[in-house]
Amino acid sequence: MALVRSFALALAAGAIFIVTSKVYATMNNKSNASATIQQSHPYVGMWVTADGYVRHNLLPNGRYDEARGRRESAYQGRYEVRGNHIDYWDDTGFTADGDFIDDVLHHGGMILYRQK
Repeated sequence: MALVRSFALALAAGAIFIVTSKVYATMNNKSNASATIQQSHPYVGMWVTADGYVRHNLLPNGRYDEARGRRESAYQGRYEVRGNHIDYWDDTGFTADGDFIDDVLHHGGMILYRQK
């Protein structure tokens, strides 16, 4: 009887694993679709404050790399653009957002301009 119970628990655990794997695969597919969408938005590229101190490089794969002063890659993480709104998720867990207004990025009290 103990063997049957162990087998039933193992089978139940296996079923959970299969469901979890399917959910994980679905999440990955959504992430891949999001990355494809990110590649086509018009805001990919470098955004810089007027004094050049803060620089946001919005990469086409949905990641960003922020430099501050002489410190390259001061912050890195992922971002999503929906319409003219951007949400940031820093790799350390910090979150922020901003808005693109007339081809200017308003983010955290800063104004960043597209680097030409």
